[in-house]
Amino acid sequence: MPDSFHSDVAHNELLMGKELTSRIAVSTLRLLLVGENEEDFHSLRNLLGQAEHQIVLEHAVSHEEAISLLSDKKYDLVLCDYKSGNGMALRLLHEMHKNESSVPVVFLSEHVDEQTVAAAIAAGAFACVPGAHLSEANVVRTICYAIDMYCKERQQQKAEEMLRKLWRAVEQSADLVVITDRSGVIEYVNPAFSTLTDYTAEEVIGKTLRLLKSPNQPAELYKKMWNTILGGKIFRGIVVNRKKNGENITVEKTITPLRDSDGQITHFISTDRDITERRRLEVELQQVQKMDAVGRLAGGVAHDFNNLLMVISAYAELMLETLEPDHRLRHNVEEIIKASGRAAELTRQLLAFGRKQRQALQILDLNMVVREMSRMLERLIGEDVALAFLPAPDLGRVKADTAQVEQILMNLVANARDAMPEGGTVTIETTNVRLDEAYVEQHSMVPAGDYVLLAVTDSGEGIARQHLAHIFEPFYTTKEKGKGTGLGLATVYGIVKQSGGFVWVYSEPKMGTTFKIYLPRVQKEADKPPVPEAGTKALQGRETVLLVEDETAVRMSVNEFLRLSGYTVLEAGSGEEALRVARDYPAAIDLMVTDVVMPQMSGASLAEQLAKERPAMKVLFVSGYAETTVARHGAINVTTRFLQKPFTLRTLAKKIWEVLHEEDVSAAAAVLP
Repeated sequence: MPDSFHSDVAHNELLMGKELTSRIAVSTLRLLLVGENEEDFHSLRNLLGQAEHQIVLEHAVSHEEAISLLSDKKYDLVLCDYKSGNGMALRLLHEMHKNESSVPVVFLSEHVDEQTVAAAIAAGAFACVPGAHLSEANVVRTICYAIDMYCKERQQQKAEEMLRKLWRAVEQSADLVVITDRSGVIEYVNPAFSTLTDYTAEEVIGKTLRLLKSPNQPAELYKKMWNTILGGKIFRGIVVNRKKNGENITVEKTITPLRDSDGQITHFISTDRDITERRRLEVELQQVQKMDAVGRLAGGVAHDFNNLLMVISAYAELMLETLEPDHRLRHNVEEIIKASGRAAELTRQLLAFGRKQRQALQILDLNMVVREMSRMLERLIGEDVALAFLPAPDLGRVKADTAQVEQILMNLVANARDAMPEGGTVTIETTNVRLDEAYVEQHSMVPAGDYVLLAVTDSGEGIARQHLAHIFEPFYTTKEKGKGTGLGLATVYGIVKQSGGFVWVYSEPKMGTTFKIYLPRVQKEADKPPVPEAGTKALQGRETVLLVEDETAVRMSVNEFLRLSGYTVLEAGSGEEALRVARDYPAAIDLMVTDVVMPQMSGASLAEQLAKERPAMKVLFVSGYAETTVARHGAINVTTRFLQKPFTLRTLAKKIWEVLHEEDVSAAAAVLP
């Protein structure tokens, strides 16, 4: 190598040696020399042995041996003999690249000129240095240079790779990412932004985020947002945005200020997570929980309320029996009875809403139910409203209470009539549907399966958006004062839910309303119509009745009525007292009428004990509680031997007669054609 090369770098050799020491501290450097000349290896090892830092040098005479050593050990640098016409150095680089080795390589050549250096670097080496006249400082400088260049090429490769990862992460993120300048002008949006909002990047870049502003979002939130981020703080909140088509979306937004090297805010980065579906489900869940709470309240107050109604209506009936047909007070008493009946109907609607009304379940053909009600519905809607029925052929069957289905139809058709003061059309439609997984994804509270759809559609004014979320709530009504209790749709909701179904409403102002009721389809034939009851002319009795009722006022009124009806009445205010009365009474007791829920001993427990002592005695259970509460107090037949409070005294007399003469009724039914 020319002396000029050495003179150019001689003044830096000592400095480079110290620089290497500072960079590698006291760690050991492991080097590999590749070349056929054994003397070069010994000479280089002697030079490195004089260095202040620890350097270990190993030798490979061929590129094959070098590759083997590189696979077994870790080296910091490879020094390879490079001779023109000898392909060992190039084959070594090729194999190292093939094996993805990251060890830097320096060529040692006898003839180092610009052409040689360029060829070495083009082949993949970090440098090409003279092999002759090597000194300790020269070798140290070469090692320092190679490792330094290697390290720099690697915080750059890693930095570039990290940038590529960050870019891919932002571009492929499911969350919306928006970068704006300090004034809110959009400079970047990721693909997720375009997917959700329907705006392309070209449509929004250069504009502000005001194009997403929704009228449903209070302005106070935007003010708070800007005050927060301009103050250098992170904003987090729930924001309602508007898509390109005007549809609202709800996002969980985080806006972070970006600062320059001087700490000044230059940009904002906004990340939005679409929670529209989650919010919809939360609203649905809150609605269900609210309705369940009101239902539980209704079931809880029903007992006391029904007992009060029983006392009012019972004494009114007893009074009516004593008045002459033309008595001046007769009309007043009749109005009391009517008012009690209306109050009782409100209680039944509340119980239906709370899914606590007693059901007489049957396998029903909804087409038949609608047809049988059609004439009544036509009278209900009046002459200026047309009724259309579109029954589906081969309609599946449902398991429901006929009276409750009729109640649903009455309430929906009545609401439809009220929505069309100028006249219109009510359409009742039935069809078989299968709700698949795609439907369930949009209505997560509905299990997939086979259903029968009952739809009621009107051509009326429609329901305003702000009312849709509340229409099934009890006592919520948009009608004028005195023209609705707000229980009609609440009753529909409760009945449908109690029947295992689901109800949805679709409406737009001036476009009419459709209620869709989905009831589970059952693979059974419809039940036959019930056998007519045997006629009874007189409900007077001569039997002995044990009346067990913990509410004194109810017990007194019923006792008086039963005595007037010809029965011998024994009374008790509790289960324990009833046991004593029954055991002390020497003659037969034909029937026990007992409340179900009583302190200390329930009606079911009382009946079970007396059944052992008086097996011939029949039992009629009564209660003001809901069916589910009654069921918790024992195995009670709520279909044939149960009477729900409040009931009229005539209804009680009829039920008592049926229970006492059920064998006669069954025999009569058996011979009917």
